[in-house]
Amino acid sequence: MSDPARGRFLLISLVQIGALVGACLGLVLAARAEETLGKVVGIALVIAALWVLGVVPRALARRWRSEQ
Repeated sequence: MSDPARGRFLLISLVQIGALVGACLGLVLAARAEETLGKVVGIALVIAALWVLGVVPRALARRWRSEQ
């Protein structure tokens, strides 16, 4: 694997890990919240993290695709 490809792979992996951490944090926040606002913020964080997990790595891979 070339150096640019290794860096790109690392960035995509870090985005995925960060999104998973965000989703877990949102689940914990929503589960432990006693007020409605805390639950809404937790659920919004989970939804945003799942969106990032599904969209951003594909967008980065598409942007970096070689023209072979």
